Amino acid sequence: MGARALDKNLDDLAAEARAALVREIDASGAWDADPVWRQAFQTVPRHLFVPYYYVGVVGGYERRWGGSPDPQARERWVRGAYADAPLATRLRDGELVSSSSQPSLMAMMLAALRVADGNRVLEIGTGTGYNAALLAHRLGDDNLVVTVDLEPEITEAARQHLAAAGYHPVVVTGDGARGVPERAPYDRIMATCALPSIPPAWLRQCRPGARILTPLATGLVALTVTDAGQAEGRFLHTPAYFVPLRGGGPEPEPVPLGGVPRRARDHDLFRFLIALTRGSLDPQEAYALWEGEGQPQRERYGITVSGGREWAWLDDPEGPYAWPLQA
Repeated sequence: MGARALDKNLDDLAAEARAALVREIDASGAWDADPVWRQAFQTVPRHLFVPYYYVGVVGGYERRWGGSPDPQARERWVRGAYADAPLATRLRDGELVSSSSQPSLMAMMLAALRVADGNRVLEIGTGTGYNAALLAHRLGDDNLVVTVDLEPEITEAARQHLAAAGYHPVVVTGDGARGVPERAPYDRIMATCALPSIPPAWLRQCRPGARILTPLATGLVALTVTDAGQAEGRFLHTPAYFVPLRGGGPEPEPVPLGGVPRRARDHDLFRFLIALTRGSLDPQEAYALWEGEGQPQRERYGITVSGGREWAWLDDPEGPYAWPLQA
């Protein structure tokens, strides 16, 4: 079989796999809040953004590559590119430094971002460029989508992927914690990497009424910006685990967990609460709260940024269960 015929077969396979992925996301209800994203996922070719990726195997990782001379290997690569699963795209000394997020989670986050026509969106964490392409498909190429990542090799690869797919958002190399002030103001900020707190620079670069959606600890928080120094919002219902933001300052000291039962330490909600408090809440008190509340739903937690302070809370920003976050 000639290379051109093989490419046509792969294009057909990609279209088929992409349609199957859209049906799977449909069934999950991820974009019920904004079904306009369905058309973006139907159109944007994810496989162009992951020319290679890694899958876990016994003893390490296996590299799947679209340029493999083996037709079966190329077919596995295409099918894997459209699995509803995160894909490891960059490893350094065995450590994951960049990935393409699970498509159904991306769809849910994009719907929760509540994008409107004409919005200017800043994406923190370019990665492969796939999420920026989805945003550009929704908003157009009128410089309304800006995406930033720390490493030049990541942003250069993303530019190439985006151009191959026919999208041209603004791709910037820089520290995501500092935002991209030269392109501000923004109506939406969306991060695809985990943070310990909300960078003050983001609020300064937002218009009043802007929405920020970001991973924080093991959850996703959606904040409404009131002005350059104030924002507030609650966590979404779903847990989420992302590669940490690189840059933006040192990591805080770990929380001491002595005396807390192991079953509590290992519980996701307890780890979530400890991560939110950044060490400012006594672990025994946290455990008592967790036990007494019967595992509170994530939507009951929120974040407030105001007057140079930032704190997490349960149920009420001014209530008895509120803990400062370390900036």
